[in-house]
Amino acid sequence: MASKKRNAFYAQSGGVTAVINASACGVIETARRHKDRIGKVYAGRDGIIGALTEDLIDAGKESATAIAALRSTPSGAFGSCRYKLKSLEANRREYERLIEVFRAHDIGYFFYNGGGDSADTCFKVSQLSEAMGYPLQAIHVPKTIDNDLAFTDCCPGFGSVAKYVAVSTLEASFDVRSMAKTSTKVFVVEVMGRHAGWIAAAGGLVEDQGIPVVILFPEIVFDEQKFLARVDKLVKQHGYCTVVVSEGCHHADGSFLAEQGARDAFGHAQLGGAAPVVANLIKQALGHKFHWAVADYLQRSARHIASKTDVTQAYALGRKAVELALRGHNAVMPTIERLSDAPYKYRIGVAPLAKVANVEKFMPRDFITKDGFGITEKCRRYLLPLIQGEDYPRFANGLPCYVSLKNVAVPKKLPVFDLK
Repeated sequence: MASKKRNAFYAQSGGVTAVINASACGVIETARRHKDRIGKVYAGRDGIIGALTEDLIDAGKESATAIAALRSTPSGAFGSCRYKLKSLEANRREYERLIEVFRAHDIGYFFYNGGGDSADTCFKVSQLSEAMGYPLQAIHVPKTIDNDLAFTDCCPGFGSVAKYVAVSTLEASFDVRSMAKTSTKVFVVEVMGRHAGWIAAAGGLVEDQGIPVVILFPEIVFDEQKFLARVDKLVKQHGYCTVVVSEGCHHADGSFLAEQGARDAFGHAQLGGAAPVVANLIKQALGHKFHWAVADYLQRSARHIASKTDVTQAYALGRKAVELALRGHNAVMPTIERLSDAPYKYRIGVAPLAKVANVEKFMPRDFITKDGFGITEKCRRYLLPLIQGEDYPRFANGLPCYVSLKNVAVPKKLPVFDLK
């Protein structure tokens, strides 16, 4: 394990979360405690694009107070991006450019904070650095609201989204219940989750308070007739019901209810619109009055009601990433290993990126009820610990106090690099 002091690079990737900055805080504060091994900490402006274009931010220009405030600030303080690096064979120039930038700024530690695509990028960077003879330790810091990363019990970002969805579903259901006699009888809320229904599952937690809920999971093929029959039955029994639909809900032929025909930067179908599709089906078939909503950015940016468990784990995984690098690890990801549900206990583990990259973790079938419209007790035991605790930001004048960093640029040393 080399003892030479070298600089560190940190970047945020993909969709941001309510707690990704808590991981950034964990990385930076831990790096600052090891000044004998880590020199400067740089961040990529707008994620990996900042590394490619040599648009680096000097985190050392931020005060300890500002960095500490990241723990309670949502979204990506340094900017993020949806930019998928192609394979080494298809676009070697981008990976070589990363190494060139790292060499120019004596970066020996690469901390990449993101989801599955980011884990793949981090792994490829570690491979190329070895092939090019450039010493670099690449550590992936997990983040995804979708909770679909393999080899970790849960992902930072998910617990807070789950809490927001559960709370919002509960509150909106109370609203619908109060108006159901003469007005709205069905409320439909659309949540994120392209292939995995973890976020939608959180809506099922309100059943504990007697709320009739129907959940549409990506893991279960949408059956229109069974769905309508279920909604009609609940409305007749309770006078109303709430439907939580995942954006990834799809038909038997694989087409999404919400597919718009467009593609995002990663090549994934651009989704958004499952809620109105479902609501109109209910109106046309059953005649029930409805309202619908799409949680969209609200669910992943709601730091004001973040899960304390989630915040704590996000910070701990950022801190662990630095500790792993200092111990000589490379091409790995710190993970959450659950030890028990009640009382909730866990420990921080580690997984090789060779196994994590490009693997999605779906909802187990035994987490979903047999009819496909709800969650089981086993799923409840899994979810409940992840939404526990409140970690409110400081408020002033009725609004939360969030930090905006100075994000001072590092002088460039290399020629301009054009992104293709």
